[in-house]
Amino acid sequence: MQPIFQVNARMDRLFDVAFVRPPSDSYVKCVSSNPARNRIDIGLAKKQHSDYASILKESGVKVIELSTLNDFPDSVFMQDPALVGSRTALIGRFGEARRRGEEKALLTELRNHRDKIGMIKPIRAPGTLEGGDILLTEREIFVGESRRTNKNGIRQLTEHLDSFKVTTVRTELLHLLCGCTYLNGRTMLLAPDLVNSETFLGYDCVFVPKEEAYASDALYLGEERVLIPSGYPKTKMKLKQAGYSPIEAEMSEFWKGDGGVTCLCSPVYTIL
Repeated sequence: MQPIFQVNARMDRLFDVAFVRPPSDSYVKCVSSNPARNRIDIGLAKKQHSDYASILKESGVKVIELSTLNDFPDSVFMQDPALVGSRTALIGRFGEARRRGEEKALLTELRNHRDKIGMIKPIRAPGTLEGGDILLTEREIFVGESRRTNKNGIRQLTEHLDSFKVTTVRTELLHLLCGCTYLNGRTMLLAPDLVNSETFLGYDCVFVPKEEAYASDALYLGEERVLIPSGYPKTKMKLKQAGYSPIEAEMSEFWKGDGGVTCLCSPVYTIL
């Protein structure tokens, strides 16, 4: 069954509203495997986050800034606790036990924005589901079965979003979106050394070089504009050659926390 809601043809991104949460001072204690995690500059992280939000606003996205959560060092990574839509909002359940509790805080906040989100549905134990494993397109959803998201969580997502085709993708990545991004027009930005392109049969792919794999976690902002981390010239060139306009954001302090471009916001998807 195909989703009954369509993307605005003029503005071809999948969302027009996004929630963000600035990093708290505790962000330096975030869960990260990056060797540079102990060198996070919290002041610089706050500036980079502010600049990121400004880019979204300049692209016509309504940005709703939530309060900082000092008790949850990773809470700046807004993508993970939920999959939010204008008709259905799934509150996930973290596979990373140290992050559990963030989703409850978000649930309380989302209830203050019921004019923007849909019916709230929870993922229940023993299921786990983190937003970083969910890749949404106009027609289908790809979900990473990873260290953070399990089969039970994917089954619950499939039941809640039964108008979409849901495809499970086994991945060794932290999250599926660490290696791929949906752009538009059935086109993926993808690091082939991390994600098998055959996963996305019927889609065109813009391939990210192995040494720039971090840039495969990007955010499509509509009208061929793609937000990518700064410092990845080959990916920038490949996007331009494919007809896109890359926009760069400084992400060094979030790279140190194992986060990427998509991690910093929770879009309100118009097709959910």
